[in-house]
Amino acid sequence: MKVLQINAVNAVGSTGQNVKDLNDYLISNGHSSVVAYSKGPSVNPENEFRIGNNADTKLHGLFSRLFGLQGYFSRGATKKLLRFMDDFKPDVVVLNNLHGNFINLPFLLKYLADKDIATVAVLHDCWFYTGKCCHYTVEGCYKWQDGCGNCPSLKKHNVSWFFDKTAKMLNDKIASFNSIPRLAVVGVSNWITNEAKKAPVFKNAKNFTSIYNWIDTDTFSTGSAEDLKVRLGLKGKKVILSVAYGWSADKGLNTLLDISNKLKADEMLLLVGDINKDVLLNNNIIHIPTTNSPKELAEYYSLANVFIQPSLEETFGKVTAEALACGIPVVCFNSTTTPELVNEDCGIVLNEFDSCSMLTAAREIIANGKDKYSSACRNRATALFSKDKNVAEYIETFEELLKEI
Repeated sequence: MKVLQINAVNAVGSTGQNVKDLNDYLISNGHSSVVAYSKGPSVNPENEFRIGNNADTKLHGLFSRLFGLQGYFSRGATKKLLRFMDDFKPDVVVLNNLHGNFINLPFLLKYLADKDIATVAVLHDCWFYTGKCCHYTVEGCYKWQDGCGNCPSLKKHNVSWFFDKTAKMLNDKIASFNSIPRLAVVGVSNWITNEAKKAPVFKNAKNFTSIYNWIDTDTFSTGSAEDLKVRLGLKGKKVILSVAYGWSADKGLNTLLDISNKLKADEMLLLVGDINKDVLLNNNIIHIPTTNSPKELAEYYSLANVFIQPSLEETFGKVTAEALACGIPVVCFNSTTTPELVNEDCGIVLNEFDSCSMLTAAREIIANGKDKYSSACRNRATALFSKDKNVAEYIETFEELLKEI
């Protein structure tokens, strides 16, 4: 089997690590596999294809903002990819995150339809089936079900400075995706899979399935980080941890700042992830910039008493899965995907979406002691987020789609 994965990034971040892992698995099991990507390190040059360059990406981003169209530029870079595909002749093409200013979506989807290539759309967010939005629940906008336009999120996600082209982009996606004869849709959670089933974009899809993202449960495992706790000045402190690749209001930063203002002398909020330098952090917060070292990140989980997830919009929530694998109980809001990951044995799911409720729940878990939850958290993580199990489910999806003639 020949498999081509296309993603904005390679080998870094949540989606980048996923495509690398799947690529490695396919190659080690005798398949031909290539990752086509725009950014990130080259880790296996013989099985990678770089799409475009930094100048092309910047130009695409500028045009996207000027004309309100995401995924309509990078014509030259996309044509080079299609010529590579002519030579490689993939049996299956896996579409991951494509809204990174690097590919011409209409060109790519027309090629897949014309060549009748088995195609798997992996939903890491909601962009594939909306006009342009990666998320929509906070805005309460469900226009993607019957026609976008007058977008309330024009200045969010894939930003447009002037024009609202969301109706055109949605209509083009509906026409393009429904022209692909063999299309499967994989959601990285049950929540987003069920949302996608309502989308006109996927009305002709052959099948829908949910496959959770996987994590390295050997690296992210129960352990102690006492030395790190001492180095960070957290000895004797009750540590409330939250992690994101980059912190913003959309990720729940304002909730965390409110919590930090309410902490007692023996409590500390540890934030891992990049924060804009203009954001003022008080003395109750220790901030660690984003790390690409899984081992280092696992240590931060291990020193925490409780993990809090303040985001209201998650299509998976890899940091939540990592915390559970490290035996750390989780407090989260009852919104989108996160409640799927956290059951009553592993933490607390809140119906009140405010900082006071989140802090009260975190203190309840701290009072109970994380040992009360640790085994259940670890067992849930190994059951749901095993790499071997979840990668095997992708292979099954590919094989089922290839049976469609």
